[in-house]
Amino acid sequence: MLLATTKVADVDRFIRIFSTKGADKRRLHGSNGATVFRDPSEPDRVWAIFDWDAEGWKNFVSDPEVPAILQEAGHVGKPQAALLLGHYEA
Repeated sequence: MLLATTKVADVDRFIRIFSTKGADKRRLHGSNGATVFRDPSEPDRVWAIFDWDAEGWKNFVSDPEVPAILQEAGHVGKPQAALLLGHYEA
């Protein structure tokens, strides 16, 4: 699992590209899906929980075709992965 966040110019535009071109590219790098949330305090920030390992994420963000997809989706800056502090029962 991986948690990442980014700011976007338009959430609807972001979702349209994230769910199509972005999904195709993520799948090529081993992603098994994502759940996306809108930040309640910052309306231009989205969060995504990915069913993805760190190596797949690393390969995705270094793919030379990804910046154009991010630009089309309206990203404002680069997506940032959250630092995992631990995994706990219940």
